[in-house]
Amino acid sequence: MAAASLRHCWRGFLQNSANGAVSAVRSKTHEGVQQKSAVQYISMPDHPNLAYRRVKGKSPGVVFLPGYGGVLQVIRSCLPEILVGSSMGGWLMLLAAIARPEKTKALVGISTAADHFVTAFKTLPIEVRKECEDKGVWTIPTKSNEEGMYTLSMDFLREAENHCILQSPIPITCPVRLIHGLKDEDVPWHISMQVAERVLSPDVDIILRRHGQHRMAEKDDIKLIVYTSDDLIDKLTTMV
Repeated sequence: MAAASLRHCWRGFLQNSANGAVSAVRSKTHEGVQQKSAVQYISMPDHPNLAYRRVKGKSPGVVFLPGYGGVLQVIRSCLPEILVGSSMGGWLMLLAAIARPEKTKALVGISTAADHFVTAFKTLPIEVRKECEDKGVWTIPTKSNEEGMYTLSMDFLREAENHCILQSPIPITCPVRLIHGLKDEDVPWHISMQVAERVLSPDVDIILRRHGQHRMAEKDDIKLIVYTSDDLIDKLTTMV
């Protein structure tokens, strides 16, 4: 199956998947018509069901991680993949690649937020941290969602602290592409630089968008993400 069909599916997916926890995309054509997949669910004990879409096609596939989700549950059932992670999804992408290196063929990080909320919380004045701990939540202003804020529980931050990765070399050896906007007001672009410095892979590129914001949702931003993924698909397909 031609890589172009995967590209077509990937473009449409990026433009239409702003919501949802985890989505898996592969290419599938029938008589020249792109086939849409139904939403499927993974059931996990003591956790909400995880919704995802999966379209069968040529390996490597693409898994897009826009935020939180049971990533390993999806990756465990997939063929080798290119993981694309946005913001917190970028942190999850790195953790998933460490946990499942045999399933991970390449990474594309978008506004990668590795360790970010943990380290940002620790820089707050002690009285602010105490107030958050008393309330049980930390509320962060943002322009990136309709609510105008992120609300993180203290339980989440304590758990996230166990998964910080920027204090030592990151054991990832596959190709890595990191895209970040210099006008990102939620996750500083230098975090992508730190990730690039710490991953062990010899094949790492950083792309900084001068006017890029956190969600990287402008038309040219989406094109860049698609083209970056295209290049990796071509690279990996040639190597097979």
